[in-house]
Amino acid sequence: MRATFTVRERSSQVLAAIFVLSGVTHLVRPQVFEPIMPRMIPERGHRALIYLSGVAEVACAVGLGLRRRWAATASVVVLSAVFPANVQMAVDSGSGRNPGLADNRMLAWARLPLQIPMIKAAWNLRSTGS
Repeated sequence: MRATFTVRERSSQVLAAIFVLSGVTHLVRPQVFEPIMPRMIPERGHRALIYLSGVAEVACAVGLGLRRRWAATASVVVLSAVFPANVQMAVDSGSGRNPGLADNRMLAWARLPLQIPMIKAAWNLRSTGS
């Protein structure tokens, strides 16, 4: 028998997978994210914020996986909070400041609008869970 998933279940799974991958990367390789930190944030606070966002992303992934009601709202908050770093990455793309693919101008700018459906998907999950 084949399991069928609703759009809501699938979006929760996809968001959880994105969060766990990103969160673990924040925790294991924080130096990758330092170049995209918004310049308005003092440099001495960068590493702590990178770790904090990694922990928040992993927590959201776990919460989404367990269908906790708080996880949807927390996911919207986390996705909104990291958006300025994504904007900084796009602004700096092509300058050589960003590592690897993040320095590709087309990819960096194309990535920004992808956060809108992610935020919308998280927002739509608010009424699920326990």
